[in-house]
Amino acid sequence: MDSWEATVEARIRAAQEQGEFDDLPGMGKPIPGRGEPYDESWWIKSFLEREKLPTDLLLPTPLQLRRRIEQVPDEVRDLPTEASVRAFVADLNAQILSWLRTPTGPRVAVRPVNADEVVRHWRSEREATAAPAPTPAPSAPPRRRGWRPPWRRRVA
Repeated sequence: MDSWEATVEARIRAAQEQGEFDDLPGMGKPIPGRGEPYDESWWIKSFLEREKLPTDLLLPTPLQLRRRIEQVPDEVRDLPTEASVRAFVADLNAQILSWLRTPTGPRVAVRPVNADEVVRHWRSEREATAAPAPTPAPSAPPRRRGWRPPWRRRVA
């Protein structure tokens, strides 16, 4: 065992002398998470950060559905037609009804979304953004009457 450790140490020393460990990422930086309390889900959090995934994926299904219901006005705002808004709401309602048939996770009140109300809100936002804002009438610049430089004034 000692000869094996000596061989490994010799190779590490040789690599250091050749500069193979220079310019490694994180060199000279503190170890992330050092000094913080241990978190059992550290690997999940680091995976979500590294892959730039939303943390909503960790929520149970009813909470994900509640969050989607809250975001409906923002998600339908850019849809081009009323039919596409209704299709979006129908898809969301199908997911809600699927969960209501076999609920899993915490008991959270989740109700289907009223498509007519979403369409009404979508139309009112469309009309508000489509109506041009009234432009103020251009004002005429103040008129300068009778001003002349002192050296050009007429003496009466």
